[in-house]
Amino acid sequence: MKILDWYIIKRYIGTFVTMLVLFIPIGIIVNLAEKIDKILANEVPFGEVALYYLNFTIYFANLLFPLFLFLSVIWFTSKLANNTEVIAFLSSGVSFTRFLRPYLIGATVVCAGAFIMGTYLAPRANKGYNEFIFEYLKKNKKDKNTRDVYRQINAGDYIYASSFNPRTKRGRNFTWEHFEGNKMTYKMSATQIRFNEEDTTYTLYGFKKRIIGEDGDVLIKQAKIDTTFAFDIDDLTPVEYIAETLNTPELREFIAKEKARGSSYISRYEVTLQKRYSLPVAAYILTIIAVAVSAMKRRGGMGINLAFGIVLAFVFIFFDKVFGTLAEQSDFPPLVAVWTPNILFAILAAYLLQNAKR
Repeated sequence: MKILDWYIIKRYIGTFVTMLVLFIPIGIIVNLAEKIDKILANEVPFGEVALYYLNFTIYFANLLFPLFLFLSVIWFTSKLANNTEVIAFLSSGVSFTRFLRPYLIGATVVCAGAFIMGTYLAPRANKGYNEFIFEYLKKNKKDKNTRDVYRQINAGDYIYASSFNPRTKRGRNFTWEHFEGNKMTYKMSATQIRFNEEDTTYTLYGFKKRIIGEDGDVLIKQAKIDTTFAFDIDDLTPVEYIAETLNTPELREFIAKEKARGSSYISRYEVTLQKRYSLPVAAYILTIIAVAVSAMKRRGGMGINLAFGIVLAFVFIFFDKVFGTLAEQSDFPPLVAVWTPNILFAILAAYLLQNAKR
């Protein structure tokens, strides 16, 4: 590898790390200033607060790393341009495409690390981050739907409970309906259902089962019955942020199960999955844009490049949020919604790169 490659790669990674070191403490301070009153009022243990901000650091870095990378590339490339180092490189016979190569190598290193973090480390951090919020900061809000719980277990089985308490593992007014095609073949109901953790069975109180036949129905009644069901108790009322807490293989399996159950939150889960792949790609695209924008020396100096970069960063965030929300709240395909900002900015990157080569 040439001296030029090592020089730019070290500046690339070093400036990115410096950007994280500078901005993450600012994010922690702003977050702490916003939540300090509730933390003190709820007498949250120091250890829990420290763990929360460790999880917050991973969450914050994983969420915004493409933008930190973008601004760091603009920063150090503008410095190279202002010191006429870029002109010296290009004047020595190095093509702009060749000049771009160490940037892409650096982006590969950073994005590979970010992808691994987003796949395995960030989901664990997101779980701790959200659990802290709902346990200490949003005590009056629930992170689960506990009333009128309706779930499709598979193609032919549906369950319902008028209320369910995740803490005691008890539900009220439980029903199970089984269909073969469009015809119901039997229906079970109970005034109460309780999950028994010691043997993973369920106890039904006030149990009734109606078997629907061609020559008449058969009704079975029992005051109490122990049985097993083909669903996990935690699947009955998953937390709102469940997709963020699963690593990528687990999330893929979870989405497949939820599709079979006819869940109404599939779009939300698929947006989360697709973003784990789109963010590293966005970092590549933003790197190309940053180099194309800042490689030439400008009259306004580094300030003009940074201002332009910040505007582009906010535009990217705007498109990412708008299309993500559109997919979650409508029938807009999550795959298209998540990747549209990348496609638009890839077109912009190609245009800016072509002008920079000239």
